[in-house]
Amino acid sequence: MLRTLTIRDFVIVDTIELEFSNGFTVFTGETGAGKSILIDALQLALGGRGEASMVREGAAKADISADFALTQAASIWLEQNEFETDEGGALLRRVIDNAGRSKSYINGIAATASQLRELGELLVDIHGQHAHQSLLKLDAQRALLDNQVAVRDPGATAQVQEVASAYKAWKALARQREEFETNAKNVLLERERLEWQVGELDKLAVKPGEWAEITNEHSRLSHAASLIEGAQEALNALSESEQPILSQLSSLNLKLSKLAGVDADLQAVLDCMEPARIQLQEAVYALNTYVDKVELDPDRLSQVDARMDAIHSTARKFRVTPEELPEEHATLKAKLQQLADASDVDGLRKQEDKAKAVYLAAAQKLSATRAQAAQRLSSQVSEAMQELSMSGGRFVVALNPCEPAVYGCEQVEFLVAGHAGVAPRPLAKVASGGELARISLAISVITANATTVPTLIFDEVDTGIGGGVAEVVGRLLKRLGQSRQVLCVTHLPQVASQANQHFQVAKGTTDGGKTVSRIDVLDNKARVEEVARMLGGIEITETTRKHARELLAS
Repeated sequence: MLRTLTIRDFVIVDTIELEFSNGFTVFTGETGAGKSILIDALQLALGGRGEASMVREGAAKADISADFALTQAASIWLEQNEFETDEGGALLRRVIDNAGRSKSYINGIAATASQLRELGELLVDIHGQHAHQSLLKLDAQRALLDNQVAVRDPGATAQVQEVASAYKAWKALARQREEFETNAKNVLLERERLEWQVGELDKLAVKPGEWAEITNEHSRLSHAASLIEGAQEALNALSESEQPILSQLSSLNLKLSKLAGVDADLQAVLDCMEPARIQLQEAVYALNTYVDKVELDPDRLSQVDARMDAIHSTARKFRVTPEELPEEHATLKAKLQQLADASDVDGLRKQEDKAKAVYLAAAQKLSATRAQAAQRLSSQVSEAMQELSMSGGRFVVALNPCEPAVYGCEQVEFLVAGHAGVAPRPLAKVASGGELARISLAISVITANATTVPTLIFDEVDTGIGGGVAEVVGRLLKRLGQSRQVLCVTHLPQVASQANQHFQVAKGTTDGGKTVSRIDVLDNKARVEEVARMLGGIEITETTRKHARELLAS
């Protein structure tokens, strides 16, 4: 739940710090006092769009902080995103300067606005005063039904995504087949070109790493004479001359070995010389092996020259380096195979039909899930309509078959019958402003009751409602507040009187003559005055006070 909301220098608010409790809380006040500014400020802390115009005139920056008690889902999110928990809470903060630059924080750690939104969606659900307008759009109606499904069954979201993914895969194959049929001649020419290129590289058959090996061999063959001469000269000096170095070193080691028996200090010298003799002996073995291996081979040198020339010429033709030829070969072969597959119209049609079947299966499964949710939502909203003075009225969530689309094979449409015996018709055509407001409120309360989000905010969703219906609305919101924290901006005294906590929003002026908004928590006496004002307008009489007391008492 929302524990505190702190606002500094936001629009017409200088400094406000509010503490909230469980249950049903209302915000009331005269038009223009700044009731909805509170919701705007909270939405900003939840990652909403920020603008320089939100900063109070004359201030350097606006600063909004919202402190929430943690839910399990929010705790998991904080852990996954490596944010520390702050005494079992989540502190969301947003700062916007008068140049429009924005900074976001979660528990004192810098965050992005999108991270605020992600976390905020787990903590707060806001039903705006214009929600009923979006209900007239078919896309919004489908989204609302799908959201209801997802609340009860999180796996249903995967169904919607699966249908969308399958539809895109099916249509991609359909476009590929259509493009081939349209551009068959161009595809054929491109295929012939690739076949020629791959054929030439197949003949050359350059292996990975071959260029490095062959250049090394060419260097060795072209310098074979000097290599043999140098190796033999070293071999002669070490072991095959009249006074070879190895023999001299062996004689010295023998002599020093005898002398070390007389003076042990020479043993250290001997220890240094003996490894040198062993290393020289190993060098002699290696040189003998090398001299036997290296030979003058003009024929092989000619073959290597020809191979290098062929590889280099082909690389230049394909505009790659010799080392890149094997990779280029593999790339062209893959393109040719892809084009060959794409050129198979019958194969493409089979793939397209298979993808279509996958889509239809996923769409049918989603349709069944939606049908259950539609029946449940229809029944719940129809029942709520009876409470909201629409006796005999019915609400129907229709699933109208349509051409396959990214969202499935049916279009969701809300139908309503305002009276008994009347056939349900599309919501946009038959609902009056008042009826639409009541139906929107019923849907908002029902959908909110199904969500797991702990804090629900209703921003003047009772617009267009009055009289006895308003009292029913108040009871609905209070009932919802028994299991959730409910915050409501309202202008209806019947709704305000049902609240567990009541804030009054009013305008005032500073010493400098600037308009500011202030908020007060109302005690019982002050609540009577505020509800009386909402009932009777500017002049409050004893009669309106009496009526206000009756509302609060009931």
